[in-house]
Amino acid sequence: VQVVESGGGLVQVGGSLRLSCVVSGGLFSRYAMGWFRQAPVEDFEFVASIAANGGSMEYSDSVKGSFTISRFNSTNTVYLQTNNLLPEDAAVYYCAARLILVPSRALSDYNYWGLGTQVTVSS
Repeated sequence: VQVVESGGGLVQVGGSLRLSCVVSGGLFSRYAMGWFRQAPVEDFEFVASIAANGGSMEYSDSVKGSFTISRFNSTNTVYLQTNNLLPEDAAVYYCAARLILVPSRALSDYNYWGLGTQVTVSS
């Protein structure tokens, strides 16, 4: 299973980015998916997750109301729409696949990870 993120970049405060994650080599429709992030000298932080059928989503308190996770099983793709970006949102964003239908907030519950995409927010 390969996980590849894209869509990161430099954006001004208040701007938006749509991060994409494509999964290949497995049964995407059977995987819950998650987004995590890591800022410099910080631990990994849960951002959002979505069930395999897209029926339930979870968000961290810090992004709830600003970020939206979605998925299209027909194209093996999960998205993270990030709106109203703030300097504290700057980080490397990672996509992860979990070989179970239900999502989780725990890093250790995810089996496959991408290499990340950098989000930089300028003030």
